[in-house]
Amino acid sequence: MTKRLLPALALIAAAVLTASACSDPSAGGGADDTAAGPEVDPTARLEGVELTMWTAQNTVNAPEQVVDAFEKATGAEVSTQAVPDLYEQNVPTKLASGDRPDLMFWQPSISTLPFIRPEQNLQVLDGEPWVDELGGTERSLGVIDGTRYAAIVTSPAMLGVYYNKDVFREAGITEKDLPRSYDELLQLGHRVVDETDAAGFYEAGKDQWPLQWQMQVQLTDFDKSWWDRLNRNEEKWTDPAVVDAVTTYKEDLLDAGLAQRNHRTGTFTGQADALWAGDAGMVLNVTSFQTQLQAKHTTAELDERIGWFPIANSSATGMYSPDQTNGVVAFKTGDEQREQAARQFIAFWLGPDYEDYIAEMKIPSVQPDVPDPAGLPQTAVAQAEQLPDAIGVFQAKAIVAPDTHIYLADMLYGKKTPEQVAQAIQDQFAQVAKAQGAPGF
Repeated sequence: MTKRLLPALALIAAAVLTASACSDPSAGGGADDTAAGPEVDPTARLEGVELTMWTAQNTVNAPEQVVDAFEKATGAEVSTQAVPDLYEQNVPTKLASGDRPDLMFWQPSISTLPFIRPEQNLQVLDGEPWVDELGGTERSLGVIDGTRYAAIVTSPAMLGVYYNKDVFREAGITEKDLPRSYDELLQLGHRVVDETDAAGFYEAGKDQWPLQWQMQVQLTDFDKSWWDRLNRNEEKWTDPAVVDAVTTYKEDLLDAGLAQRNHRTGTFTGQADALWAGDAGMVLNVTSFQTQLQAKHTTAELDERIGWFPIANSSATGMYSPDQTNGVVAFKTGDEQREQAARQFIAFWLGPDYEDYIAEMKIPSVQPDVPDPAGLPQTAVAQAEQLPDAIGVFQAKAIVAPDTHIYLADMLYGKKTPEQVAQAIQDQFAQVAKAQGAPGF
């Protein structure tokens, strides 16, 4: 998932702006509104065809391998354009102005995909040859109301616990001691604090966005019906179980001294440095944390020092978190040749080029029949093994992804109680859902 989520007013503005753009008969058009186009040949020649792809600033190089390979194979030209941050806010604004690309990275979750009005703006991708090649978790992404609007080109991030193996050895923690519940995870934190000089956990209060994870893993006992009722305004974020999750984070982790002393000013980069140095025993975060480690250390170094395990509230189960590089969408532009070429680009990416792409990116495969590239760190292998049974974070379940991290940061600084955090989450959720026209709000 993208690391940052948008404030409520920005999301409301994005929804309104995009809705107004989609009411313009000049917006969209071209491909059929309800069905995918004819199947494409991934390597058909496309001399003279020029495509544009939008990315976030920090992912502008992510499609570089497939762009180069596609251009060589087809003769097309693909121009990659970075949209300034905040990506999820500026994309709907650009679309509302009438600007649109042929292709775009976009988070394929039910909480973020609707912000670009897929039924109005995007080509339908049902029936594409690569759909049946996706793994089960990946196949569940990119779909709104039973219609596929996004191709899944990378696995969603996995949420779990990274740990320093040397710190665990010093604390006498072995593999059989790895936790099977959130309560056991906190007990592990106490063992680290009691037996070593390291903090149990490193929390990033300054950057804020990682604060959400300690709450997230405690909400995994909610079944699908609870999330469905929440999305119909029949349940609330003020549910006692949500308040209890926030309270547990505050009282049993932060107030209990399991985080580092400067947790209010901690940073994402500080997390990686502290874990690597052994100043913290554990970090709860998503795969972008591993990407940071891989940028600084070799696979052999990572395998020697860093481990990973899954965790949920009542089980040792991983959680998956969609982000904007997981999904690629193809726009209705009114130019039939470019629309077909955009779908061909996706078919090439997930077809003849996919094995080369994941090898270049050093990432797990989204297709069970395409093996993961050799040389992945053991932490990445462990995450890939957990993905088929993983539980979605709330961004994959709720129709709006509230800014829980902002309200949790307020709690860190004494500005909100757990009850006030839950109420702020509910207020934002309802406000944005209403602005989107969600039924029941």
